[in-house]
Amino acid sequence: MSQGPEHVVDASPRRRRRRARGPRRRVSTLGWIGIGMTLVLVVVSVGAYAYYRHIESEISREPIAVGASRPPDTGALNVLLVGSDSREGDNKRYGPHLKEIGERTDTIMLLHISPNRDKATMISFPRDSMVMIPECRSRTGAVIPGGLRQINAAFNEGGINCTIKTLESLTNIRIDHFVKVDFTGFKGIIDAIGGIEICLPKAVNDPKAKLVLSEGRHVVNGEQALGYVRTRYALGDGSDLSRIQRQQVFLTKVLQAVTDGGLLTDPAKLNSFLLAATKAVTLDDQLTLDRMVDIALSVRGLTAKELKGITVPTEPYPADKNRVQFSQPAARDFFESVRQDVEVTAAPAPGKSAGPKIENKQVRVQVLNGTGEQGKALKVADELAAQGFVITEVGNVAATPKTALRYAKKDATDGPAYGDAVGARLSKEKRTPVAGKVKPVTTQPYRSKAGVEVPGGPIIQLVIGADWPGVRVVSAIPDSLKDKVVDSNTNPCL
Repeated sequence: MSQGPEHVVDASPRRRRRRARGPRRRVSTLGWIGIGMTLVLVVVSVGAYAYYRHIESEISREPIAVGASRPPDTGALNVLLVGSDSREGDNKRYGPHLKEIGERTDTIMLLHISPNRDKATMISFPRDSMVMIPECRSRTGAVIPGGLRQINAAFNEGGINCTIKTLESLTNIRIDHFVKVDFTGFKGIIDAIGGIEICLPKAVNDPKAKLVLSEGRHVVNGEQALGYVRTRYALGDGSDLSRIQRQQVFLTKVLQAVTDGGLLTDPAKLNSFLLAATKAVTLDDQLTLDRMVDIALSVRGLTAKELKGITVPTEPYPADKNRVQFSQPAARDFFESVRQDVEVTAAPAPGKSAGPKIENKQVRVQVLNGTGEQGKALKVADELAAQGFVITEVGNVAATPKTALRYAKKDATDGPAYGDAVGARLSKEKRTPVAGKVKPVTTQPYRSKAGVEVPGGPIIQLVIGADWPGVRVVSAIPDSLKDKVVDSNTNPCL
């Protein structure tokens, strides 16, 4: 989105803005800096533009400075989400004996939003992972030699830029922006939202996390929510991996509360949320309000259903049982799939029947263009053919507002299942196939590659409407990772 001169924000005078309220306080064992990104999702929905200019001026910023050698820009949006365990200011109650050790982190996440902005993947990097960290600069400018160290050492020793440099070297994924948050700010955000419902599989009494709750469901406020995402040994198997999964589930609930909980239609509640977010986060100096508006416009159709959480596949580190290392080739394959922007598909719930599966190669498809855009039917046909569908014809129909999947009335028995196979490859919301085909204005045979076997069964008519959502890319996520996927359907009682 292009903004005129009256909308330009001059961030240059303050490479690192500070508020007059004292030293900047950043902490988080969370990675719930993802909550900071919800600011991106909501700011465009409010008309009081001048007010949100003021909101932006209150946000602390740092520049991204990692050198010229970086991964290519693929069109995806990648936001690094980190926190620190500094105990300065209001955060000293979470460990005053750690006050002098500086800014540290024990949570690192990468929020990946696809180029067509129809899905988001939240990738967690376990803090105990042993990785090769490249040469970096310390917070004082001194050179830090590269070497094999725990992944959170990148932030502890070299700050946010060393963390970005490390992750880009490990994944070959370009990081566009970053967000940091602190303990106190996190609590304020959750309070502003009105609390989040959690589910405990057993009673918890964890003095370190300051969490005491009975078994079952609870709506937790800021202090309790902080304890819930911080606790490690009181829930799950006591591992950082278990805690990461619980945090990812929590974040999907936060996104649901923001997008579906009435926040956007309640001015007072939204104001409280934005004020809390500005106090909680530190952003890079390129994540201006104009950039936020651009992002918000591009992801306005994204909901919690499209957010999936993944932990990078790991295995025990041979030299230290308390550490892990990336499992290969699973981690390498996963990073490649993210770079290629493939979707992440959760494994079916245990005991749930998936029904008979219709393979793509079993489905014949007639692709009809109702958008008026020249060549659209052929482009979509090529994309579907690349995924194994057998395209019979391409053509045009009268202007159509909504995309539809259709089958002949005589195919009422098998038509829906074959239509669903095509529908599963379309982005955004599910489309239910309907009986009855439309009459094309023009058609022509589709030239398939030699050797394509033409199946029997129904021919599905894909009518491309003005709301065309795009074709999903093929998933290449390793099977070993699918049981680690967290989405809006994951059991919250972890």
